[in-house]
Amino acid sequence: MSRIGRLPIIVPAGVQVQVNGLEVHVKGPKGEMKQEFSPVITIKLDGTQVHVTRSSEEPRVRALHGTTRALISNMVTGVSTGFTRVLTVEGVGYRPEMSGANLVLHVGYSHPVTVTPPEGISFAVDAKARQIKILGYDKEEVGQVAADVREIRPPEPYKGKGIRYQEEKIRRKAGKAGKGKGKK
Repeated sequence: MSRIGRLPIIVPAGVQVQVNGLEVHVKGPKGEMKQEFSPVITIKLDGTQVHVTRSSEEPRVRALHGTTRALISNMVTGVSTGFTRVLTVEGVGYRPEMSGANLVLHVGYSHPVTVTPPEGISFAVDAKARQIKILGYDKEEVGQVAADVREIRPPEPYKGKGIRYQEEKIRRKAGKAGKGKGKK
């Protein structure tokens, strides 16, 4: 049995889960999500717990077992508490700021770059710490928006300037080796 797949998903108070065959619909204070899953996986709602079981021991079905359970768990966590991804902006003159709901980045280009959040995503900026928080209830969407913002100016290995994840370590490279005096 999958160690992750066999764990029950505890549904917190204030979250409603409906299982309609292959479709799971989760509704909570932060939003609502629904997703359809593979027919080889059985999903049962038992009071305040959701149980995920598989039909066979094939490798493909075993992989889907843990994945399905993790996806449903992320849906429940997302609509109850939400997800956050933190980005750090480093570099002289580099700064993030908010303009209404939009994120405006000054990251070394000749113009500021404006990022409009998709539905269900919001930005928060700490200007002193040069941090951008990406908040939302869909873990996949939060991660994708964070990757898109990071892609605007990825960190470079020589000076470390750019936008990076808070927990990301940038491997620094040495610059050009100084050459001796050449022929005159």
